[in-house]
Amino acid sequence: MTPRIDHLVVAARTLDEGVSWCEATLGVTPGPGGEHPLYGTHNRLLRLESGTTPPAYLEIIAINPRATPTQGAGRHRWYDLDDPAMQARLAQHGPQLVHWVASVPDISAAVQALQAIGIQRGPVITASRQTPQGLLQWRISVRDDGQRLYNGAMPTLIQWGEVHPAQQMPVSGLALRQLRLRHAGAAGLRAALQALGLEGVHVNDGPAGLAAELDTPARGRITLLSPP
Repeated sequence: MTPRIDHLVVAARTLDEGVSWCEATLGVTPGPGGEHPLYGTHNRLLRLESGTTPPAYLEIIAINPRATPTQGAGRHRWYDLDDPAMQARLAQHGPQLVHWVASVPDISAAVQALQAIGIQRGPVITASRQTPQGLLQWRISVRDDGQRLYNGAMPTLIQWGEVHPAQQMPVSGLALRQLRLRHAGAAGLRAALQALGLEGVHVNDGPAGLAAELDTPARGRITLLSPP
């Protein structure tokens, strides 16, 4: 397996708001997801045809108000979900694309490759959640402060176990055509993707942001933009 885009992350203040956003924006209802005991979050998922095997997917994620994170004191939730600025944006503007995750064949080696060029992607943790098909397991890089880095343009790294979740998702009619990244530090971002061996993601200089171009069954081709 070569490094590739694994999934896009849409953050929401509540999961219900995320579902409503998905129906209004993409014209489809997201499929079931699950809960993440480590970080006290839950999600809904949608398969994205991406020309890869397994395909990519879209994750709508929110803090689970009924859960208490089990990862220990002093550690923040992933994807900046505990950040007051992020929470204020979600409350004011609603769900939005905030991040992306890259799948790698050897996450320990990938984290070390980033460290070699001065990027601290965070320690590798083991996570899991129950699904109707059984236990889903993965290893993922999460900083203790929960930061996404490069305003979300620097990918979180993930290495799946024997099962990839997109293999269990029904066809949604959505397809990922292109992911573009923009950042004032584009040179450092390009160096990171090169160190990971990750190709096919466009990087440009400019105000920080992500742009994901999707084909949808009801809305045609649309572009999801992360907030500035």
